[in-house]
Amino acid sequence: MSCFRVLLSIIFPPLAVLDKGCGSILIVTLLTAAGWIPGVIGALVILNKDNSGPRNNPPTYPTNYNNRTRCDY
Repeated sequence: MSCFRVLLSIIFPPLAVLDKGCGSILIVTLLTAAGWIPGVIGALVILNKDNSGPRNNPPTYPTNYNNRTRCDY
């Protein structure tokens, strides 16, 4: 999170999360419409979210022992 993004989220929160997806923009816009402070908090939370968690890793599948498939029982 850069200093520019933090300043942008304080000045105009929906513009700070523009590259985070449509859902984030909609949430921050609704929070900003409800009040400026909730919009700033929402934008800072979305910007501070770490995207390197397990959601971005490819799924691991169990090893198929004995070369069985579902119908081989």
